[in-house]
Amino acid sequence: MSPQEIPTVNPAAVIVLAAGAGTRMKSRTPKILHTIGGISMVGHAIAAAQGLNPAKLAVVVRHERDLVAAHITSLDDSATIVDQDEVPGTGRAVQQALEALDSHELLTGTVVVTYGDVPLLTTELLTELVGTHNADNNAVTVLTAVLEDATGYGRIMRHEDGTVLGIKEHKDATDAEREIREINSGIYTFDAAVLREALKSVTTDNNQGEMYLTDVLSLARNAGGRVAAVATTDRWQVEGANDRVQLAALGTEHNRRIVEGWMRAGVSIIDPATTWIDSTVQLAEDVTILPGTQLHGKSTVARDAVVGPDSTLTDVQIGEGAEVTRTHGSGAIIGENAHVGPFTYLRPGTVLGADGKIGAFYETKNVTIGRGSKLSHLGYAGDAEIGEDTNIGCGNITANFDGVNKHRTKIGSGVRTGSNTVFVAPVTVGDGAFTGAGAIVRKDVPAGALTLTVAPQRNAEGWTTANRPGSIPAHAAESAAENATN
Repeated sequence: MSPQEIPTVNPAAVIVLAAGAGTRMKSRTPKILHTIGGISMVGHAIAAAQGLNPAKLAVVVRHERDLVAAHITSLDDSATIVDQDEVPGTGRAVQQALEALDSHELLTGTVVVTYGDVPLLTTELLTELVGTHNADNNAVTVLTAVLEDATGYGRIMRHEDGTVLGIKEHKDATDAEREIREINSGIYTFDAAVLREALKSVTTDNNQGEMYLTDVLSLARNAGGRVAAVATTDRWQVEGANDRVQLAALGTEHNRRIVEGWMRAGVSIIDPATTWIDSTVQLAEDVTILPGTQLHGKSTVARDAVVGPDSTLTDVQIGEGAEVTRTHGSGAIIGENAHVGPFTYLRPGTVLGADGKIGAFYETKNVTIGRGSKLSHLGYAGDAEIGEDTNIGCGNITANFDGVNKHRTKIGSGVRTGSNTVFVAPVTVGDGAFTGAGAIVRKDVPAGALTLTVAPQRNAEGWTTANRPGSIPAHAAESAAENATN
């Protein structure tokens, strides 16, 4: 039966196993909360499960229980949180989840079991697994893959007719059985009644002293049920992450798929190897991403915009035709046809209007900049509102903090400010006003006014020779004096 012929049947439940300590990750963060593509590993697992539209979703937890449970609830507040007890093993975890799901009404139909540390598993593959299970009226269907190196994985024991006899864990397998390359992914579909009954007979009588979920397969077969497998050629979908090396490998593969998907959707990505895009980012057709760019969170990029090179943006909205070059930013909005960079730092609350500019070596925070206004270079704008078609000169800053409180600066439309102007907030500058170079604006400026901070210039002639004798400046000054007299 081809995937196109497999009927779609929503399962009665999906159980996600997420109780492991993940000690090999060597992290205070629980393993399943480590992220790939901007989403936790368990978040990916839950999203794949949600795509099946199951009647019920249960997640089994134990290590850092409260932290993990809170995260799961934030992803799906209808999920049933199940606490695994002291009995080790996946069989016990599933048994407890089934008991929790049965507490109100006995579960009937198909039950899917997945893991919280298999982040590349897709809803599409799970749909194929469930569809095949239901179409063939199987008691158990296991998802398998063939690996070059199957070390550590449970091996699939097959009958001559191709059905599955059972699974032998690597630690319990003979040398001959370890030669088998078809492995158990740990992902299954069960008939709920078969699963419930078989788990009653699963023991901890093995080398590890655990209740193995894999024992259910041979028990189901011995009871007359059909046990089969769905094999995938995409090994990445069944790969788990137990340490940071595996996490990085999965992250790289996930990013490769995301980047390739966007290129096929009409986005030009000049160097896929140095471009990182989170799962939650949205890009339009004809966007261009230059090398060394990372797009995170809920960033969006509209048509014909160009981002990069060497830019890291988180939760940034970029308008149509805008250009963002060598910029680090978060929580900002960039209008259509606006220009940002190079070497610009956009902090949360920055809103740049259409056709505007924030230029080189500029930092902005909590500032709204109107259409066509330009902050071209070497400055800081924070807690401010700037009108339309205003030009802020080189080296301008808004002095927004008095040591205790933050204050706002309001600059109108059509304003022109001289180099090195300082706006000491709270202060308002009216439309069409000018400031002179070096102005310190402490009072409101009326519309159309020129503000100057004037101090008389005094030249102390002969100061260098008298105070820095023998220095290079002194020799230069002496030479200049001699040339003037000749």
